[in-house]
This record gives sequence, structure tokens and C-alpha cells, in this order.
Amino acid sequence: MERNLKNVLVISFGFLLLFTAYGGLQNLQSSLHSEEGLGVVSLSVLYAALILSSMFLPPILIKKLGCKWTIAGSMCCYIAFSLGNFYASWYTLIPTSVILGLGGAPLWSAKCTYLTIAGNSYAVKAEKNGKDIINQYFGVFFLIFQSSGIWGNLISSLIFSQASTKVEISEENLACCGAYDCMTDTTNTTGSADPSNSLIYTLLGLYTASGVLAVLLIVVFLDEIKSDQAETEKDTLETPSFWSTFLATFQHLKDKRQCLLIPLTMYSGFEQGFLSGDYTKTYVTCVLGIHYVGYVMICFSAVNSLCSLLFGKISQFTGRRLLFALATVTNTTCIIALLLWRPHPKQLAVFFIFPALWGLADAIWQTQTNGLYGILFEKHKEAAFANYRLWESLGFVIAFGYSTKLQVYIKLYILLSVLVLSVVMYGVVEYLEAKSSPGTPIATKKENVGPLTQETHM
Repeated sequence: MERNLKNVLVISFGFLLLFTAYGGLQNLQSSLHSEEGLGVVSLSVLYAALILSSMFLPPILIKKLGCKWTIAGSMCCYIAFSLGNFYASWYTLIPTSVILGLGGAPLWSAKCTYLTIAGNSYAVKAEKNGKDIINQYFGVFFLIFQSSGIWGNLISSLIFSQASTKVEISEENLACCGAYDCMTDTTNTTGSADPSNSLIYTLLGLYTASGVLAVLLIVVFLDEIKSDQAETEKDTLETPSFWSTFLATFQHLKDKRQCLLIPLTMYSGFEQGFLSGDYTKTYVTCVLGIHYVGYVMICFSAVNSLCSLLFGKISQFTGRRLLFALATVTNTTCIIALLLWRPHPKQLAVFFIFPALWGLADAIWQTQTNGLYGILFEKHKEAAFANYRLWESLGFVIAFGYSTKLQVYIKLYILLSVLVLSVVMYGVVEYLEAKSSPGTPIATKKENVGPLTQETHM
């Protein structure tokens, strides 16, 4: 096997193991640790730490440790979060959430850097186009990585289903589920017995072991990246300081197009935060039981993965505007339906329809917004994608932050308002681009976005 491809596979399966654990655990936070909203507060703190991490840490750690050891060290931060869940309290979960948030940005940045250098290195040897090889490597990575959402959620559902002794749910308790929740611990009204501590510890043990295997895979099998390009960059470029990195990100806000895209970028965090924090708790866990959370999120992950591949292919034929319109209509329909729906155990299929449609829309938001940033800000990609991480993470922070303070119907109205604002502002960006480049629609401009990262997965 070609050496660079071997390294790509090592990174891909390392991320698969790591996010099999983290993805499943994130979706369970609001249901497992609902007391005083500990679970969603920890997620809010996590993404706040990610914002700080994105501003400063990646270039410093990559220069000091190299890509391989930055990836391995950052993965250990995820393991710390799994360990914090064993004895979840404000004194264990919040600090480990901060640790994970600080490790998130260096992990993804080091991965992107490694795959990019590896792709360029192989392209030189094979006398091929570097961009084509890089895109192939990222395609392999996401093909393997995206399935983590399926495996992590499947593990949690299979384990918790062992405690799924059915309990009769009163109509009064069902009234506290859904959009007009009673702002109480909805997990107490569930239609199945809460999982025992032994089952929870079993799940956490598997997740922790999966994270440890990911670190071992990277440490043992991943080669140190060595290329003329990497050496040249070290010799000729100064590593950005804390403040230069910070200022470059905010100086990019002088571009009015970036400012107009802030609502759209934040909406990505809002909509994902709602699904994993509110839908899983007040709809799924409240009515069906915690063991259904994994199955429901598998549906989301599977549709999201397939549609990401599909829309990435067809966007060159349909144009970006049509896809954004499809995502807007899909999300708007879901939000209105969730406001009107009164969830009931007899309507089992409906619980899966919503995450499937949500996955379709999210696939568009992720692929097309990433691509839009790459096209609009081709000459300032680093600052642009730093803003992308910043504003999307802020959307997560806000969504998880008010999760325990507001009823679900209010959160749905907020989500709808942000969506409308996002689409309007995006429309202004399209208008400005069409005006500045007559006859060259933004959707058909030459695309040179480089490697795209779905950092919403952390």
C-alpha cells in the first residue's frame, strides 16, 4: 500500500474510533445529566472553550509538537471528557468539557494540515495535480469518519435497550413532552425505565476504550509528516503569534460579506444544538425512552452522510442557491411541524422522520456554507474559516446555554427567526456578488476551496 494512503487510513480510522465515542456521548448529555441542566451546560462550556482554542492554539501546537503528536494529544482531551462522565458533577464535567474544547481545534487543524501536506507530497512524486490528490484524501477521510455517528449511537441504543422495561405513560405526563414542555426533568416521564448505573458505566467504558484505541492507532501507526513543503514553511514563515492570529480573524470582519454570513454560520450551530440537545430530550427520551436516542440519531447521521456526498456532487449542476432554498424549506417545515406536533408513543415513525429531514437540510448547510466560504474568501481562507469556526461555535454556545432556561416552543421560534435572517443576509451576499461580477454567478465561479472540514462534529 502506498505510504501516504496508509497514513490517511490511519487518521481516518483514528477519528472514527474517537468520534464513535464522542458523538454518541454528546447526543446523550441532555438526557443522562438533566439535573439542573448539567449536560447541556457542559456542552455550552465545551463550545465556548473551542472558540478560544480556535483563536490561539492550532498554529502553536502544530509547530511545537508536529501534526502527529498534536493529533494524539488532542485525542487525549476527548478521553478526559469520557472519564468526566463516569462521575458526572459540576466539578468533573465542566473542567473536562473545557479540556475537550481546548483540544478540539488543534485536532482538526492538525488533521487538515497532515492530509494537505501528504496529498501535495504524493502529487509531486506522481506528477499529478495536488488539489486533486488532496480532495481524494479528504474524500476517503470523510467516507470513513462520517460513519462514526452510526456506530456510536448504535452502541448506546443496544446497551440502554437492556433496561427498556415498558412503563405506562399517562396523558398528563405526555403533555410535558414536545414543544410545550413543562420545564421539568422530562426523563422522569419516560416510557421506559431509566438505565442503571451499571449500564451507564458499561457504555462509558466502551466509549473510553474506543478513545484509547484511537490514540494508540495514531501513536503506533501514523508516520511523522516529512516533506519539503513542511520544511520550507518552517524556514520561511514565522509562526503567527497569539495576537496576530486573533487580530487576523477579526480584521476579516471588515469584509461586509463575512459580516452578512454571520447569521447563516451561527444558524448551523443553532440547528445542530437543537437536534442533539432539545429534540433528543423533550421529544425522544421523554416519550420513548433514552434507548431510542441512538436509533433516532443514527437516522440523522445516515441521511446526513449520504446527502453530503449527493449534494457535493450535484451542486455543480443545480447551483448553490437552489440547494440553500431546499434546506430552508425543509428546516422551516420541520420547525412548524414540531410546534404543532404532540408526540405520542404510537407515532413511532414520526420520531425518525424529523431527524431524517433535519439530516438532509444539515448536509446542505455544511457542504454549501463551507464551499461558499472557500469561494468568497479564496485569498484569506485561514481567517475566513477561523470566523466560520468562531461563529458556528458561538451558535452552539447560545443554543446549549439557553436550553434549560426556555420552553422548547420559544427555542423553535428563535430557530425560525435566525433561519429567516440567515437566508435574507445570504441573499444580500448573492446580490452583491452578482453585482460585482456580472454574468458570473457565484454558484458557477471556479471553485478552489481546498480541503473542507466538518468541524461541527468537533
